[in-house]
Amino acid sequence: MGRVTHFELPTADSATSRKFYESVFGWQFTKWDMGNMEYWLIKTGEADTPGIDGGLGGAANELKGTVNTVEVDNLDEALKKAGANGGQIIMPKEEIPGVGLLAYVREPGGAVVGIFQDLPHPSM
Repeated sequence: MGRVTHFELPTADSATSRKFYESVFGWQFTKWDMGNMEYWLIKTGEADTPGIDGGLGGAANELKGTVNTVEVDNLDEALKKAGANGGQIIMPKEEIPGVGLLAYVREPGGAVVGIFQDLPHPSM
């Protein structure tokens, strides 16, 4: 709990940004259908190597900066704690269908952080 598990990078030109990251770092991009919002999933490396994957576009475009997302066990509890410690909810809890719950908070120093709770996965 409490680890950064995802990042989002803003872009004004996704094709140019993707080419840059592909050429410089070898990152791989997959378009993810987010309805009216262009969003690209980023694979920064293999699952068995250190690091995290991320996204290009999305909320980061509106926020004009990189957003790191922290995974928690209980999003509602984390939002209460954020508010009690001077945080401001700038995007209330939303469900990413089939994935989890996500909210964005501006901490007292001005940085924006995503807070994510995984959806329970049915037992196989």
